[in-house]
Amino acid sequence: MKLSLKQLGVYVFLLVFGCGAGLFGSRYLLLRNPSFQQLRNVTMALPPESVVPNSPSGGTGATGGDNVNFIATAVQKVGPAVVRINATRKVANPISDALKNPLLRRFFGEDEQPIPQERIERGTGSGFILSENGELLTNAHVVADTDTVQVTLKDGRTLEGKVVGVDSVTDVAVVKIKANDLPTVKLGNSQNLIPGQWAIAIGNPLGLDNTVTIGIISATDRTSTQVGVPDKRVSFIQTDAAINPGNSGGPLLNAQGEVIGVNTAIRADAQGLGFAIPIETAARIANELFTKGRVEHPFLGIEMADLSPIRKQQINQENQLNIQQDAGIVIKEVTGDSPAKRGGLLPGDVIQKVNGKPVKTSAQVQKLVESSRVGDIIAIEVKRSGKIQTFKVQSGAYPERK
Repeated sequence: MKLSLKQLGVYVFLLVFGCGAGLFGSRYLLLRNPSFQQLRNVTMALPPESVVPNSPSGGTGATGGDNVNFIATAVQKVGPAVVRINATRKVANPISDALKNPLLRRFFGEDEQPIPQERIERGTGSGFILSENGELLTNAHVVADTDTVQVTLKDGRTLEGKVVGVDSVTDVAVVKIKANDLPTVKLGNSQNLIPGQWAIAIGNPLGLDNTVTIGIISATDRTSTQVGVPDKRVSFIQTDAAINPGNSGGPLLNAQGEVIGVNTAIRADAQGLGFAIPIETAARIANELFTKGRVEHPFLGIEMADLSPIRKQQINQENQLNIQQDAGIVIKEVTGDSPAKRGGLLPGDVIQKVNGKPVKTSAQVQKLVESSRVGDIIAIEVKRSGKIQTFKVQSGAYPERK
């Protein structure tokens, strides 16, 4: 079809006019109706969500719009089973003993009112309920040197608690209160903890009931020597969740609200560091205390150290040894008249296996020995002067502190 020059001009005019009218019309709508412009920039507001702790991407999951995250959920679940424990004990008054000196008595005067020989010491700690009929778990140092304590529940009730048993070696103690249908905790698993996992602590620091702190698992299998309490027999969990005086005996939780440890403020100078007794150890000790009233710990009588090139030199110099290995577990000292001494172990032996299981750290050796019973025969394979030898040691009972 052929178009005249006049027709072509008309079509071009109509096309340009139509485009201009459309552009003008949209501009007119924006100016005359501001809500139309706002509608183009609106952002949809999503309902509150909570972090899902096990989401690999750190994603979120809806909670019905109530803004309850996994921490609050865990605390709501466990909080009612966490208690405050107030202990009162009588301790010797050192001033009273000092004033028995005749010279001091003459200085202060014979007629002065004598100072009491004992003074009352009060302390506050935490604990948690294991059974509906009132079995509680706490730290030994919270209830040490006392037979009864005051237990305050979250619902406000205060009951008298009987200290059933105390194990100072692991710093675990158990208390019984007369009550029924109590809220209880759920025990978890601390065996497979990985540094970086969530850790939630609940307790009563400075008497502030049901205080919650949050952090991560900083490390596992910290030996008693590393923590600075060589008289204990525990492989501690380390966390950066705040654990202060009064938190001792409270639960350390995982993201699911399960108890994975018992918090212990065992190092007053540990700023930013907290420690907890693994729940498997605490639960086993608690069961023995409830059933027997006491705990016997297997004992070999050796002092161990994990080797490194620098540590090897220090041990050789301090103990007059000639250790050649740069890695492994060396026996630094063997206690006189101990099971290890009678079994043939010597300072300088480097432990390779315990009961046929290869070991690389002193914490592993301690765990394997602790999992046995007093009187068991334990096979210790060592390297001595370049040769592998195996010694059978019959464990004894850990000596009680006097």
